[in-house]
Amino acid sequence: MCLGIPGRIVEIVDADASLALVEVSGVRRRINIACVVDADHPPAACVGEWVLVHVGFAMSRIDADEARKTLELLAELDDMRDELDAMRHGAGA
Repeated sequence: MCLGIPGRIVEIVDADASLALVEVSGVRRRINIACVVDADHPPAACVGEWVLVHVGFAMSRIDADEARKTLELLAELDDMRDELDAMRHGAGA
């Protein structure tokens, strides 16, 4: 199973190489956007769009609502992981 993290494309770094800067929860990282561009949707059209990022690649474009819901779910999973870690280490017992 792979997990795509929602990120918003904030800048095109190199249009010819399909490289962009994406922001994921305040962290910016260079990614490859070749999977989400084509003749009808060039790199410049991607700025401001939400994408699912996996291992440095934008795998698909998503809308802002889907991005928000996914980020909320990931935050809940992180909170649950913290609670489970606390239980494992006896903090709740």
